[in-house]
Amino acid sequence: MPLAHNLNKVTKNLSKSTGQMHVKGRKFKQLNRATLRDQKITAKKLKHQEQKDRELASVQFMKDSVNDHADQEVFLLEQMKAFIEEYIGRHDEELKELKEQRRPGRPATSRQLQLEVVIENEKQVYATGFKIPDLSNKETVERLKLWNGTSGGTTVMKFIHVSKDMNELPVKEEVMKDN
Repeated sequence: MPLAHNLNKVTKNLSKSTGQMHVKGRKFKQLNRATLRDQKITAKKLKHQEQKDRELASVQFMKDSVNDHADQEVFLLEQMKAFIEEYIGRHDEELKELKEQRRPGRPATSRQLQLEVVIENEKQVYATGFKIPDLSNKETVERLKLWNGTSGGTTVMKFIHVSKDMNELPVKEEVMKDN
């Protein structure tokens, strides 16, 4: 099994050789495999970064919502659901404005289509379980208030998945240990 080299290493090794590469040659195939590998890794990194950015945006929104209710130390499930629904509806005004500006019979703008896809995706995630900081935990709420906005700062927070049809919060581990 050949070693998987990154694209820079392969191009460096191939530049040392003299002459042209043949389309069916070993060196050409090696360069092609390295290029495809590099594209695949880059696409994975980009997808992961976009997902991380979406998660951080939702955590930032939760932080702003918690700071608006600074007098509360913990939040109930209904309040967390209200925060999530407010987060999902953050584009509603812009979407409504874009629909009003469009002349009848004209296709939707690319921004309108993009917003509709984002909203529909977030609604689907909310139906299955939206990942947010556990606002029923006093320690997590305090850490969220002090959060600096980086992804490293979220590692000390406790997260839960809240879905639209959820009636009660998941059982806490501390309660289970006492029994």
